[in-house]
Amino acid sequence: MDIIIVLGNALWLLFPAMTSNSFAVWGGGGTPMDFGKSWRGKRIFGDGKTWRGFFFGILFGVFVGFAEMFLVDVGLFNYSPMYWGFGATYIDAAPLLIVLCSGALLGDAVKSFIKRRLGMARGQRAPFFDWYDFFIGALLLSLIFYPSWAIDNLITNYHWMGLILLVIIIPFFHMSFNWIGYRLGKKNVPLLRKLGKKDVPW
Repeated sequence: MDIIIVLGNALWLLFPAMTSNSFAVWGGGGTPMDFGKSWRGKRIFGDGKTWRGFFFGILFGVFVGFAEMFLVDVGLFNYSPMYWGFGATYIDAAPLLIVLCSGALLGDAVKSFIKRRLGMARGQRAPFFDWYDFFIGALLLSLIFYPSWAIDNLITNYHWMGLILLVIIIPFFHMSFNWIGYRLGKKNVPLLRKLGKKDVPW
């Protein structure tokens, strides 16, 4: 398989998860996912993770996946593995996209749980956790619910090289999305520089 296709495959298939995690802030606010509860004297997730942001992030990610399928369908992209990579039809693809986007957001929630246990404040930088939480969550959840799809499209036949590429470029995507969110008033942290304010919750 052409090396460019192999390297671009992971980005194409995980892009919905990346966008769901980054744009959940647009629907954020409302009821916290932990309902304000604490565990061992510390909040489980904190106010930064809300149910409204969680479901909005999933919806946005599914929309992005459908948009990718549409671009292939009209011939703007020539992408053939497994019919756009997600399924033969939009209905077939929806459950997989929901799993990928849910995994990304749950990975972010787990990161918040770990940061609370470590006594880190909301919005405090944790580069490795902040960069790869969605990636690990989306990959693990897809392996649990769609193991054949994940193995065939993300691991075997040198597709693992695409995952390595993502590991390298994810920090740059993270900084770019933070900058965009900051410029649009949805983030209080431009790039990786903390301004001393809390992030908008998702």
